[in-house]
Amino acid sequence: MIRLITSAVLALFISGHSIAGQVYADLPTNIDRNAKYVFYSHGYIVEGDNPKPVDTRFGWGMYDFPAIKQALADSHYHLIAQHRAKDTDPFEYAYTLNTQVRTLVEQGVKPTNITIMGFSRGAFITGLTSDKLSDLGVNTIILAGCGRLVWKKHTDVKVYGHVLSVYEKTDKSGSCEKLAKKSTETQSFREIAIHTGLSHGAFYRPLAAWVDPVKAWINAAKE
Repeated sequence: MIRLITSAVLALFISGHSIAGQVYADLPTNIDRNAKYVFYSHGYIVEGDNPKPVDTRFGWGMYDFPAIKQALADSHYHLIAQHRAKDTDPFEYAYTLNTQVRTLVEQGVKPTNITIMGFSRGAFITGLTSDKLSDLGVNTIILAGCGRLVWKKHTDVKVYGHVLSVYEKTDKSGSCEKLAKKSTETQSFREIAIHTGLSHGAFYRPLAAWVDPVKAWINAAKE
C-alpha cells in the first residue's frame, strides 16, 4: 500500500513538472527557472501539415523534422520545436518567439540559459528574433541561413549574445561573415563550416556533422 501511494505521488509530481529531454511544440506549462531552453525553427519546406516533405527541385530529399527533433533533444535542456503553418509570416513569428523567450525570463530563466536556433527560413526567423531580444542577449544559432539576414533591405537586423553559425561548404547560403561584421555587440561569434557535399540538404536530416557541434555548443557554459 505504501509503495502504491508513493508511486502515485511520484507520478503526480512528474506530471506537473516539465522534464528535460522532452520535445515540446510550445512552452511547457510549468517552467523550471534553473533549466535550459532551446527553440528550434525548421526550414520553409516543412511549413504546412507534412513533417516529412520531400524536395524534388534541388534533389535534397526528405526533410525529416521528427528525426531532427529527436536528435536535438537532450537531457540537459528542454527543446521547443513548433511545426509552423504554411506561409507563416517570418516577422510575425519572430514576434511570437520574442514573447515566448521573454515569458521564460520573466519566470526566472537566465537569458544565458536560452538558445534560439533555426535553419534556412527558420534561421531568418531566428535572426529577427535575436534582434528583438537585443536587451537580453540570448544564445543564437544560425544554420545555413545568413542570406536574407544580410540583404540590403535588412541592414538594420543584427544578432546578439553568443552566436554560432553552421553552414555547408557547398551551399550557396555561405558564410555568416557579413552578419558577424555588422553585429558589433555580440558576446562571441563562432562559425563552423561542415563538409558533406550535400549543400542545403545537409540540414534536412540530423547528420552528426552539424548536430554534434550544435549540441556541444548549447551545453557549454555561457556567461
